[in-house]
Amino acid sequence: MFDLILDYLSKLGLGGLLAGVFIEALGLPFPGGIMVMVTGILVEQGRINFVSALAITLCGYSAGAMTAYLIGRYLGQPFFIKCGKLLHISPGQFEKAQTWLDRSAPAFIVFGRFLPGLSNLTPYMAGVSRIGAGFFLFYNSIFTLGWGVLYLTVGMFFGHNYQLIAYYLNSKLPFVGLGALALYFIYHYLKRYIKKGVKNI
Repeated sequence: MFDLILDYLSKLGLGGLLAGVFIEALGLPFPGGIMVMVTGILVEQGRINFVSALAITLCGYSAGAMTAYLIGRYLGQPFFIKCGKLLHISPGQFEKAQTWLDRSAPAFIVFGRFLPGLSNLTPYMAGVSRIGAGFFLFYNSIFTLGWGVLYLTVGMFFGHNYQLIAYYLNSKLPFVGLGALALYFIYHYLKRYIKKGVKNI
């Protein structure tokens, strides 16, 4: 797959990257992350500019996520009941995503992409819940920036160990996301607890 993606990006350049991350952001089964990593290799070789690659990643991912958000917003939950198999979404995953979203929308949008079984649901659920488009785009951009920089940098510095790095990113990154999400909720719980304690004094 690595050679295929490298050949694809070598021929199509940033246009190919734009299409790849757009599809990835829709939550469809597609190696968008690997494409960004391979782009990092091309950056390291001097064939693509880093700033241009990052800008295209941000634009493509934001456009794909916004498209998914609008599908969720205007087609709603019935769409997922009928077409959930296409996106590998079960009713249980839908309910789980709704629970996370109800607890904290910003945390769900930023960290939801790291959570196994929920990653492809994140933008759709934001739309179904009718979260403001600007609000969604802001927090989605925070995730996209971190995701894009991470994968481009990994490709630039560790591209020669592509298979090993790809394994660790795919298998370990969800745990990092879960840890970050847990810390986020612990922080907000402690903040609320301290505020209540101050009021009771």
